[in-house]
Amino acid sequence: MATAKGLKEILTKKPTDIVILSSLRTPVTRAIKGGFRDTHDHELLSHVLRATLAANPNLPPEKVDDIAVGVVLAELGGHKASRMAQLHANYPDRTALHTINRACSSGLAAITSIAHAITVGSIDVGIGAGMESMTKNYGSKAIPRSLSDDLRNSPRKEARDCIMPMGDTSENVAKRYDISRADQDAFAAESHRKASHAQKQGFFDKEIIPVKARQWDVEDPEKLPKAAREVTVDKDDGIRHDASVEKMAKLKPVFAKDGYSTAGNSSQVSDGAAATLLMRRSTANELGLTGSIIGKWVGTQVVGCLPDEMGVGPAIAIPKLLDYTGIEVGDVGIWEINEAFASQALYCVRKLGIDESKVNPKGGAIALGHPLGMTGARQLATLMPELERQGQELGVVSMCIGTGMGMAGLFARE
Repeated sequence: MATAKGLKEILTKKPTDIVILSSLRTPVTRAIKGGFRDTHDHELLSHVLRATLAANPNLPPEKVDDIAVGVVLAELGGHKASRMAQLHANYPDRTALHTINRACSSGLAAITSIAHAITVGSIDVGIGAGMESMTKNYGSKAIPRSLSDDLRNSPRKEARDCIMPMGDTSENVAKRYDISRADQDAFAAESHRKASHAQKQGFFDKEIIPVKARQWDVEDPEKLPKAAREVTVDKDDGIRHDASVEKMAKLKPVFAKDGYSTAGNSSQVSDGAAATLLMRRSTANELGLTGSIIGKWVGTQVVGCLPDEMGVGPAIAIPKLLDYTGIEVGDVGIWEINEAFASQALYCVRKLGIDESKVNPKGGAIALGHPLGMTGARQLATLMPELERQGQELGVVSMCIGTGMGMAGLFARE
């Protein structure tokens, strides 16, 4: 496996670099009760794809060769709805599209798919995106109705564990690696505090596109909607501005009577979409877009782990990424590590010896939410302006993946 030559090589500008011109997202809203409760995932995708063109007015739409969309729980198999969104956003019909489902890492996988295609020269310009409506497609709608009896009763425990509820894997991580309930609650409260501060200071403004969404007033859930109204959603609405350790401590465990994972120290189910525009640096130069470059993709790595402790994935994927790119933990200025559960996020940060002040400085999925297919793309949209704000050069996006995997990507600011 080829590796980069370290920090100096990464920061050197080369014609073959895979550069980022924009990374945008919708707000992330609470499933069922939030601002996008009556909005489909592909509607959100169309908004962020349209915003990508608007943010890059000197890019002819026909130059976009391919779009990859990460999506996990999707209507019409994800692909048809995504293609509808692309065309509705006024991309040419010649622009290709595909969807990716690598569970919680689908957004990062989509960005990586486009970056790899540019790297090998099969395309010049592409968009890596992610979308999810957990309002429309989560819960009982995501439970498999038919599974092979041979696999469900497989003699190999790891195969059977692939359908273990994620909350149970969180409890396994907490117990196996001694992550206390008190520490998890403190981590969760801090996620909300950071997100609250960031929102009030306007730190999310560069990454978020306001979305006009329809909402319906319903007198009786069993009756048809009474009336529809249009609202502008421009802020993440899952942040608890009054969160505290004391309030977290009062919540009961959700997955086990003697467990540690609660609704407060676990990620929220949410809705949203995000998109990142990538191209080869030489292409940006040819199109006169060099001044619009905000960063570059350096590399991505993915690795498997035990399904029954899937949350440890970043602790395995990140060392593989650092080895692949030739850098060290201390070279990274900001870490966006997805907070699927406080238990696993804390374990990974401690295992890797990362300075907690560099992790999710604007809060993570516990405060913002975790729309599965969107999350990896959302993390990058959150990372890029924060690298600029803090004057940092390198950032990592990483997450655990249901069924037992971890993924991590390295990005550099221009």
